[in-house]
Formats: sequence, C-alpha cells, structure tokens
Amino acid sequence: MGTSAVPDNARDNAPGDRLAAFGNQLVDVHIWLREELARLQDDVDDYLAGSGERPRELRAHCLAFCSALTRHHTAEDDNVFPALARQFPELAPVLEQLAQDHHMVTAILGRLQALLDGISPVPDDAEARRVRGELDGLVALVESHFTYEEKKLVAALNALNTPLSDDFTLREVPGR
Repeated sequence: MGTSAVPDNARDNAPGDRLAAFGNQLVDVHIWLREELARLQDDVDDYLAGSGERPRELRAHCLAFCSALTRHHTAEDDNVFPALARQFPELAPVLEQLAQDHHMVTAILGRLQALLDGISPVPDDAEARRVRGELDGLVALVESHFTYEEKKLVAALNALNTPLSDDFTLREVPGR
C-alpha cells in the first residue's frame, strides 16, 4: 500500500458507472447522519433545559435516528465490507476496526434509547447527566468513526468493481 489510506490497486481500477458513486454516497449519508445527530443533540439539550420537545417526541426522534444509523451500519457490515475485503484484502484491519466501532455504537444507541424510554416529564439532574453522557459519547464515537471511515474507504468504494446487490445503496438520505 502507498502512503495514502487508499490501496494502490484502488487507484488503478476504472470505477463502474453505478459503483463509482458509493464513496460519494458514504460521505453524503454521513453528512445527513451528522446533521440528524446534531438535531437530536439540540432537542435533548432543549428538553433537559426545560424547553423543547416532550418526552414522547424526543423518544420518537431518537428512535428514528437510531434506526437510520443502524440500517446504515448493517448495510456496511452485510454488503460493503465483504465486497471491499474481497477486492482490497489489505483493508482487512480497517474493516475490522470499523465493524468493532459499529458494535460500540449499537451498545450506546441501546443505552440512550433505554434512558429516553424511561425519562421523566421533568428530568432530575442525575437523569439529565446520564442522558447527556450517553449522547456525548455517541457523538464523539460517531464523529471519529465517520472521519476514519471516510479517510480510509471513500476512494476504495469509488474504485470498487464488484456489484453489491441490485437494490443496495448506502444512500438513505431523504430529500438529497
């Protein structure tokens, strides 16, 4: 492998017309997920400050975000990472790290959802700290994960010459 995060053979492949967009789709969906996570952060902050959404709406927003992030990571684990591993075996350590990150994100999402499912109409300070702590941990992990993934995989995804599936897409970004 050269000095960049992209395998040397990734630069040598002529990307297929549909496949060329996978790296770009990854960045696009990460932008959307970052925006949604920031909105969730704002909603949680507003709620914990005594304004903003009621607990029911906050739980629904969290569930929608958690579901979107989980679908994205499941698509990567089930389709993208195996295809990349076949074409670029030198990416195996990167793909393993990203899959481990997915498990950590899933655990945090579960804890956050459980906290929000049980949140009181007016949270006390301890409850607010627990919710905020899980959310802060999620934000830090997701940002680190997305940045690493983009740095290591975008060019390889754009060079991927293996079909994933007829209906596969990394892009679940409404309105984009």
